[in-house]
Amino acid sequence: MVILKRVNDIEEYLNLKRVKGNQIGFVPTMGALHSGHISLVERCKADGGVSVCSIFVNPTQFNDKSDLEKYPRSVEGDIELLLQAGCDVLFLPDVSDIYPDGEAAMPSWDFGYLETVLEGATRPGHFRGVGQVVARLLQVVQPDRLYLGSKDYQQCMVIKKLAELTGMKELRVVICPTQREPDGLAMSSRNRRLSEGQRSVAGLIYQCLVSIQAKQGSAPFAVVQKECDDLMRAKGFVPEYIALAHADTLELLEDYKPGTPMVALIAAKIGEIRLIDNLVV
Repeated sequence: MVILKRVNDIEEYLNLKRVKGNQIGFVPTMGALHSGHISLVERCKADGGVSVCSIFVNPTQFNDKSDLEKYPRSVEGDIELLLQAGCDVLFLPDVSDIYPDGEAAMPSWDFGYLETVLEGATRPGHFRGVGQVVARLLQVVQPDRLYLGSKDYQQCMVIKKLAELTGMKELRVVICPTQREPDGLAMSSRNRRLSEGQRSVAGLIYQCLVSIQAKQGSAPFAVVQKECDDLMRAKGFVPEYIALAHADTLELLEDYKPGTPMVALIAAKIGEIRLIDNLVV
């Protein structure tokens, strides 16, 4: 695996690969890698070409700076996992490489309705930061394929919109299934911050999503929503939202709509740790 830290170096390296007819597959991450990230790298490799992974903890997408400071970092372990997965290239830039003229100089995009609900409503400025860093990374790597995990459902929609807004019509965005622990907890870098007690109940989020899915047609969503809220609070969670939305537009739904593609989404804190998950219903 080649490790490159400077923008000029990775641009030059990938241009040489393109000249030889290679396509580029790209997995952007913030590090603290787990099996979910590695599954994206494996899918990228299976599709052929050159597999590129980036590790960059992006400061502009943290509306809570203490969350940025506490975000887990484990570069040496990450490198070992990528080596085992057979990743071809690791891009490991500094903030000055991604934002050479400062964060304020980076363009912002209007994602419309997508940035006003759920994660957008609870984390002001988050998707503006996501748009900035992903646009910059795509500009540098210029991939043919971009691999994202469906755990961050709304973020996937935002990034697909970003590809449209920036005119990347040839970019193929590949959304891969959420990888889960045996109890259903969605794999996340934040999970390593959970205490033993918190981890023992964290799978409840997925159980609630399954309940929302299973009770379609037998109970109004408002009733199922309250059941989930009560159960989560009883186990020490503070839910931020338990929502049902149109799977294609993220329009919030007050009740189940038979024949409509739907997704259930939950965000909740347990202690200081904020977890999110979703399930297509």
